[in-house]
Amino acid sequence: MSFTQIARSCSRLASTLATKRIASAAVVQTQARMMHRITMPAIASQLSQECRGRWQTQSVRRYSAKPPLSLKLINERVLLVLKLYDKIDPSKLNVESHFINDLGLDSLDHVEVIMAMEDEFGFEIPDSDAEKLLKPADIIKYVADKEDVYE
Repeated sequence: MSFTQIARSCSRLASTLATKRIASAAVVQTQARMMHRITMPAIASQLSQECRGRWQTQSVRRYSAKPPLSLKLINERVLLVLKLYDKIDPSKLNVESHFINDLGLDSLDHVEVIMAMEDEFGFEIPDSDAEKLLKPADIIKYVADKEDVYE
């Protein structure tokens, strides 16, 4: 399909839509998607045929690293996650607060806190380790050890 044929198809579609004055936005979106599916592969194949000897492409993968962590940043992130948890009173929260004794959480709440920490830091905490994390200070130390942060 040449560029001329594609242009004619697009103009026919536009004139059809203008004459019928289609009120339904869903119909217009569907027809636009159909036109996109028709034209984009044709344009790509046309360009690849015309520019075959002129351009060289190379696939490149780019990876991003995690932002660098420090003990202060880990501390802030842990306390922020805990402050945003609805069953914890932020006024009672400090680094040495015990989840069950001081903050009044039960075992299910403790599991939810550990899951929130897993989501925040992007790694899984095994159940055997999670049972030992009963204070924010324990979580901070665990994350720092896991991420090799030593200051």
